[in-house]
Amino acid sequence: MTTRRHFLAATAALGLGACATGPSMTDHPPIVFVHGNGDTAGIWQSTIWRFESNGWPRERLHAIDVPYPLARDDDTKPQPGRTSAAEHMAHLRAEVDRVLQATGASRVVLVGNSRGGLAIRNYIQNGGGAAKVSHAILGGVPNHGIWNVPGRNPGSEFAGNGPFVQGLNAPKNAAGDEVAGPVKWMTLRSDNNDKYAQPHGRWIGAPDLQTNVGYDGPALKGAENVVLARADHREVSFSPAAFEATYRFITGRAPRTLEIVPEDRVQLSGKVSGLGLASADPASGNFQNNLPLAGAQLEVFALDPATGERRGAAAHAQVIGANGAWGPFAAQRGVPYEFVVRSPGYAVTHIYRSPFPRSGSVVNMRPQRVTAEADRNAPSLVILDRPRGYFDPGRDRMAFDGQNPPPGALPGAGVSSSRIRPPLPSRAVAAEFNGERIVGRNWPVAEGHVSVLELTY
Repeated sequence: MTTRRHFLAATAALGLGACATGPSMTDHPPIVFVHGNGDTAGIWQSTIWRFESNGWPRERLHAIDVPYPLARDDDTKPQPGRTSAAEHMAHLRAEVDRVLQATGASRVVLVGNSRGGLAIRNYIQNGGGAAKVSHAILGGVPNHGIWNVPGRNPGSEFAGNGPFVQGLNAPKNAAGDEVAGPVKWMTLRSDNNDKYAQPHGRWIGAPDLQTNVGYDGPALKGAENVVLARADHREVSFSPAAFEATYRFITGRAPRTLEIVPEDRVQLSGKVSGLGLASADPASGNFQNNLPLAGAQLEVFALDPATGERRGAAAHAQVIGANGAWGPFAAQRGVPYEFVVRSPGYAVTHIYRSPFPRSGSVVNMRPQRVTAEADRNAPSLVILDRPRGYFDPGRDRMAFDGQNPPPGALPGAGVSSSRIRPPLPSRAVAAEFNGERIVGRNWPVAEGHVSVLELTY
């Protein structure tokens, strides 16, 4: 087992050279990206952009959407709106077969974050994937569980002493390796800043629990194990440093750039999906799904970057069809946009995004529900969301409507969203995070509106 240490440091962009011939399947195999618990394919957008910026053909980069992305509380018991480990693996297997057929390749590369990595391991070990996968890259995967405590929900996918994880980690050879060929394996983990690889249970609602899982819980014997200093649970998959390690592992060489190289023409598309209710009682809470939100209405507005005010009428509008797809939309480079989603049972959700440097086909959206009493009674509600990482007050430069750190951000990179409830009338609300700046507007909750400032990086 080898270990390399990478640091989250800025790297200068290098120029892209022109290729005399098209990229070969050997040098640029198809890559299938597998999101984590509760996430969508859209979480891989910046990673896909970095691969494209290094000459990877767009048609060989595939991010999948698991219809029900949340794990069951107990994998042995059916639970509405959630998938078992076996169902998760079966979906991945079908997606890999689809990609192989579409590309004509004999093998794919699998890249997974968190729970997605457990599905990758299950597929390779138990689902026939060893014959169809060349490389497996696992970022922030709880390979030894999130807890390893006798009697604590051993049926969970995330129990280190449960049958699922124990079966995956059973020795594969006389050396006791937890992974085996012909697949090449790499893990990416934090040194100590992954909320799900901690010796205590603070981030799973049990601060006094001794988890018996260390910071090295995502590492696997027999894999190349890479440490990303100060990275959080998502940054170990989605940061520039994670991309650099992933690219190098697949190709054997460093990428030419870690920057996202802008395109002259930007075309956006994606999917609108929703939230399901955990039961018939709305007070029981929401859970995420990636099912199409057919009939939803989408409008896209160009914005003034300083005030978040709309520049004219909608630049794009459509009713979402049965497959949930939206777009294509020809966006302007350097222009920030507001995406407005309307659907019965949801708040009118105003999603504010930074300008898009490149085209994207996984610009996925979910409208919000306003369920908490404090939010329902507020004059307005604005949520700052960082899908590809967490807020770490000891590491990050950030502010939300002038507040630093953003409300609710705690030391230790365990919170990825923040909310404020500004008074009316509507005004500009700005958020900044490590150089990315988004300006949106607040809207009245009493009229069924909520605003989301969604960070891209």
